[in-house]
Amino acid sequence: MKKVYFISGLGADKRAFSFLDLTFCEPIFIDWIKPVDNESLYQYAMRLKEQINEPSPTIVGVSFGGMLATEIAKSDASAKVIIISSNKIKKEFPKILLIGKYIPLYKWIPSTILKKACAFRVRFFGPKGENQKKIFNQILKDTDTKFTKWAIHSILHWGNKIEPINITHIHGTSDTLLPYKLVKADYTIDKGTHLMIMNHPKEISDLLKKLI
Repeated sequence: MKKVYFISGLGADKRAFSFLDLTFCEPIFIDWIKPVDNESLYQYAMRLKEQINEPSPTIVGVSFGGMLATEIAKSDASAKVIIISSNKIKKEFPKILLIGKYIPLYKWIPSTILKKACAFRVRFFGPKGENQKKIFNQILKDTDTKFTKWAIHSILHWGNKIEPINITHIHGTSDTLLPYKLVKADYTIDKGTHLMIMNHPKEISDLLKKLI
């Protein structure tokens, strides 16, 4: 059975993939590592890559994990990379998010408030149903806010302009965090939100099985 490496979104872990049917592969979930001071997204991705110990790997990255997977794809042309609810280049970011690069409010928000911004996270990430919301909120509760602030900083300062040819991009039309109209997707999930790996699991699972 083929090994497939999964990189979750910001603040998430393998629980985010629990709604998917991954019986067609041997899933290996990449663990987050502690970032080094002033480490760039590229530098972090290269250290994360050390957990992938085979040639020509297949990697699936979601959201922030997709950005990291993009950097790995740039560094290894033999890798087969699939990104979901993510972006490949700086140009695919909505301009309103990039305001944080110049007005870094996230640096001054207390950790307790960052974790309790329920309305914001439900609005932008889109968990649906009690089970999804329960898992989503538990993941956020367990999030290391110091890591979150570093990740936000590294995302806002990610200036990638290279679109690797070894990437397949899956995106949802109802993604409010990374709007569909701004990205160049290879496969579209109708009404898929930023959390479509949780609320459109069958479509995503079937598509992953086809691509992998």
